[in-house]
Amino acid sequence: MTKARVLFLCTGNTARSQMAEAFLRKYTGDNFEVYSAGLEPGEINPLTLQVMEEKGINMEGQFPKGLDQFMMKVHFGYLITVCDRAEQKCPIFPGMGQRLYWPIEDPAAFNGTNQEKLEKFRLVRDQIEARVLSWLEEQGIRLDG
Repeated sequence: MTKARVLFLCTGNTARSQMAEAFLRKYTGDNFEVYSAGLEPGEINPLTLQVMEEKGINMEGQFPKGLDQFMMKVHFGYLITVCDRAEQKCPIFPGMGQRLYWPIEDPAAFNGTNQEKLEKFRLVRDQIEARVLSWLEEQGIRLDG
């Protein structure tokens, strides 16, 4: 049986989409092929790596990718946009199955002290994890443990 492919998309592929990719891979790597991309990929935010490590998720091997790397080349069963800009700017392209929109605040856009920024990344991380788990439940996928 072929695994459905899931693409998480945001603007920079530096925080939200990377976290979503890591969580879905952690919870159900056996059910989906998981990817993430950005409209304008940058570098993964160090706070993204830090807060995911706190959850025991090493993101080694994940790197920012542009949407153009996948357009017209890969069929995705699900395209999940996690930011307003990606939802508005992402073109419809052949090879895309169901398109979903999960509006999630950009932690990198938050202004504050280093500790406040870290707390914002943790909050967003936890929101993404909860949304991934909720979506899996909606899909009827049981998780072990």
